[in-house]
Amino acid sequence: MKKIAIIGISGYSGLELLRLLHSHQEVQIVSVYGTSSVGSKLTDLFPKLQAFPEYADLTIQAFSSEAIMAAADLVFFATPAGIAAQYAADFIAADFPVIDLSGDFRLQDPAQYEKWYGKTAQHAALLPKTDYILADFDQPKQTYISNPGCYATATLLSLAPLYQSDLIQYDSVIIDAKSGLSGAGKKLSDASHFVNANENVSLYKLNQHQHIPEIANQLLRWNAKAQPIQFSTSLIPVNRGIFVSTYAKLAAGVNFEQVLAAYQQTYAATYFVRVYPDGQLPDLHSVVGTNFTDIGLGYNTLTHTLTVVTVIDNLVKGAAGQAIQNMNHFFDFDEKAGLDLVPIY
Repeated sequence: MKKIAIIGISGYSGLELLRLLHSHQEVQIVSVYGTSSVGSKLTDLFPKLQAFPEYADLTIQAFSSEAIMAAADLVFFATPAGIAAQYAADFIAADFPVIDLSGDFRLQDPAQYEKWYGKTAQHAALLPKTDYILADFDQPKQTYISNPGCYATATLLSLAPLYQSDLIQYDSVIIDAKSGLSGAGKKLSDASHFVNANENVSLYKLNQHQHIPEIANQLLRWNAKAQPIQFSTSLIPVNRGIFVSTYAKLAAGVNFEQVLAAYQQTYAATYFVRVYPDGQLPDLHSVVGTNFTDIGLGYNTLTHTLTVVTVIDNLVKGAAGQAIQNMNHFFDFDEKAGLDLVPIY
């Protein structure tokens, strides 16, 4: 039984980690940490947990790397950008296992981090000592694992077969990504206020979203011919879910049957990515509450345009679920442990 600590327990991703780990037979949550409500009992802050006696003694503690490493076998950072960068050094020096759900270690270039996150790269010397792990493709090589962003996860899984098999014109890629409100985090803003978000759709961070560089970096790892992508993000009035529509022109000599076959072959042995048959497209209800990624494809013979529709739950596959999938790989657990979930309809 591995012992787990969570930093950032009161955020959406932290609570989702607790929910998913609750049914994991190989782990036990032994301590929780936060930057607010320190000293409060978890069951007082979240009364719905009072029915579970294993959480009765969990109190939100102030951060202490020494206490975490003494009590746990692995720690999750479920924190906003900037916090892991500040506190990661002790864990990396001790080679202690960390899975970081924040964006602090997704970009290996300090200048890129400062540009896209608007923060000083105080952790620049630590960046080479971490791994960016897309769980359905990569296995951890170092003990500090950087979990991909939610938009990046859905987009990269949408594009992987196209880039790995060299199937498209790389200057034609357009990505239209939409997220539920939980993707904006708990901190209230004008955009996430109920009055503004309800019965409304708004596009935000046009050409400026911080997930763009991590997507571009991974695409270049897959194919050196990759070019900049057109990427837009919108908020939609649902609690959970990301819906990504991707458009691209096929490369010369490539037909739709080859593309569909590439997707089926790429994900044939991947439990958490499901490719729909030709003519079927997924919707959010296919995946909400689960760690699945569902992908459907279509081709317009008049415009010669490929459409890829991809859906994930931003809090599960886009955050806590993929983090647990990475933990399962790290500890050689069954990949599905804690994650074999039925969608919430």
